[in-house]
Amino acid sequence: MPTDAARNLEQPLRGTGGLLLCRAAPDAVAPAAVLLRRPMLLAPAGGGWSVLVPADLSWQGEEEPVDLVLDGWAAALAVGAPWPVLALWWDAGRAGFSLASGVRRPVGYVWLADGTPAGEDEAMRTFAGRLGLDPVFAVQALDALTRPDSEADAAARLRGVLAVLAHAGLALPTGLVPVRPADALAEAAGMAPGVRRTDRAGWREVVRPELVEASVVGPLMRGRRARLLAAAHLVAGSALGLWGLGRRSGGWAAAGGLLVAQGIAGLAYDRFRGDRARLLVPPD
Repeated sequence: MPTDAARNLEQPLRGTGGLLLCRAAPDAVAPAAVLLRRPMLLAPAGGGWSVLVPADLSWQGEEEPVDLVLDGWAAALAVGAPWPVLALWWDAGRAGFSLASGVRRPVGYVWLADGTPAGEDEAMRTFAGRLGLDPVFAVQALDALTRPDSEADAAARLRGVLAVLAHAGLALPTGLVPVRPADALAEAAGMAPGVRRTDRAGWREVVRPELVEASVVGPLMRGRRARLLAAAHLVAGSALGLWGLGRRSGGWAAAGGLLVAQGIAGLAYDRFRGDRARLLVPPD
């Protein structure tokens, strides 16, 4: 008899949903996730992986396609982080993914609901290279997902991507499969071991300065690198925001605004912590 997890994997696409996979531990992801200013559920997803799931359906009221919303979140998370972010998304007509890594152009792939490939084959090789996946096994398995297959719908294609990532340590919590609507994903994420909320209500517990600065993202929070990164956020965010406004894309305009806000906050934080440190140093 199949297990609940197996039955979940066999379900077809049933609604709009998405999730974010970060190739970093939750403690490293949490400070960046707070900056999304969205109620998110963050949980471990295997060795060196974390998963972020929207905690409610408020984001679906933006009247933006799910791919633009999730891609924008991934880009905003990855631009200031030393780890890549993978957005998986789906709706009634399509499914796909987008990998954001630093300031490089995102790479992704799309399938129609019946599994018809609608992307560039070379994208899969770039995807594998940026994630450091096996250059033989992973590339061959991903290439197979770009070929016509009358028995593989969009849900099966996304499961194929996850199967490849499983060899790189990804292990999603029970119920977090990319074939379920957003409310079902949120419910499952809420029961995942080690889950935490990253909304603004709990930001003081998530972003404690001393813990953050002692973590792997510490150099990105204070000092010369942090100031350079904040300036890059301002420049990239301004350009992205203007591009989004020009294309009348609220999702990308919002992502640009988020980057600008991150840049301003980064410069302000670096100055505040520097001033505070000077105040705490006793005079000679």
